[in-house]
Order: sequence, then structure tokens, then C-alpha cells
Amino acid sequence: MKTIAIIGALEKEVREVASAVDGAVTTQEAGLTVLAGTYHGARLVATTAGMGTVNAAAAAQHLISTYHPEALIFSGIAGGLNPVLHIGDIVIGERLRYLDTDTALLAESAPGLEEYTSTPALVDAAEALLTSRGYCNAAEQAAGPDSLQYLRGIIATGDRFVAGAEMRERAIEATHADCVEMEGAAIAHIAAKNGIDCLVMRAISDNCDEAYDALCTREFDLEEYAQRASNITLGIVRRVICGNEA
Repeated sequence: MKTIAIIGALEKEVREVASAVDGAVTTQEAGLTVLAGTYHGARLVATTAGMGTVNAAAAAQHLISTYHPEALIFSGIAGGLNPVLHIGDIVIGERLRYLDTDTALLAESAPGLEEYTSTPALVDAAEALLTSRGYCNAAEQAAGPDSLQYLRGIIATGDRFVAGAEMRERAIEATHADCVEMEGAAIAHIAAKNGIDCLVMRAISDNCDEAYDALCTREFDLEEYAQRASNITLGIVRRVICGNEA
């Protein structure tokens, strides 16, 4: 049976998985709450990593070592850096870069990389799903703020919440990324280190112009964005398992 692992930074990002799987069992492992069950004939395991690169890497390695998944999918929310993206748009992380890390030193250890990638076949599956749901490619056409867009792009990952014009511009200058968050590159890094497929995908929740406390007060909006990313993740899982969206 194929095994696919799903990780979210926040509980709300993986909540939908719990209601979608059959025979769900929850266990406490390595400081994580891990959900396991079956979904369209495959085994799904999912957990909430917590925010930041260390939490993300620890969760990824635990799921890989314990459950031996063929693929690892990480979804959630991020701050937008690319002006063509609107709140609610999706960034598929073709490339992932650390924001505040000496990547040359990291590359001295396996897997010897300074930036990381999502697996091309999973990127293609994500793009096919989004296109089937009416999303437009933001790289090909300008869309209005009410239109759904996706972008195969660059995701930056750092351990500080990016808020305000100065931090936003520093992130853009350092990484040339389309959005910024706190986990994705670490997930792709651990996947590459273990030689398994991965996909990192983010829904834009803000434009890096709000403090974290202010963002948290928009609970309804955060729920909507997180659910959107999780719902898309399950659609991608169905495509991986069945060859198309069931």
C-alpha cells in the first residue's frame, strides 16, 4: 500500500485530513500528534509540525523514519512577495530557499544543495488540479483580485515572521521569492536528504504587511486560507493515487 505523509505548520492546516480518512487512528509520537488512516486505497499519515524550520525538519524526519512514505506533502499559508499574487492565490514551490541561513555551509553536508525543489511530477499534478478547478496561471495572464490564480514559483523560508516593508524588501532582495513562510525549505531539505518525493505548496494569507498578532485576529480568514490549501492537498493525493482527481 502506498503511503503519503502530509505535514502542516498549524493544526488548522491539517484538520481537514482527519475528516477525510477512513479508520483514523491518532497517536502521540516524538512530541507530535500523528493521524493515520486510509484514503482512496493508500495510507495517509498527517501531523502538525509547529512553526519554524526545526519543528518542520523534526516532524518530517520522524514521519519518514517511522512510516516510510513515498511522498511528503506540505501545505499551508504564506506571506506574498510577488505583486501579481493576491490573497488566496496558490504558490507551488518549484524551488525553495532559506532566507536567513548560510546555505554554502549547509551544502557541505548531504544532500549537498543550497536550494531545494519539489518533485517535478508532484508540481505537475498540483498544476493540473488547480487548472481543473479554474485557477489561472499568474505567470501567463494578469487576473483581477477576485480571480483564482496559481504560480509555479520560489518559496522563501526563514525563522522570523516577515512583517513590514523593511523585512519584506530584505526577503525579496535575498531570495527573489514569490512568498515567504517558516517551514517549506526545511521540509524539502529533509525530503532530499532521505531521497523521497516532496511537494511544498502555499496559499497567500497576507502581503507581509501585518504583525503576527494582527494576522491571528483574522481567524475566519486564516481558516479559509488554510482549508483551501488542505483541500487542494487532498485533491493532489487523489491524483497521485488514482491518476486523476476522484
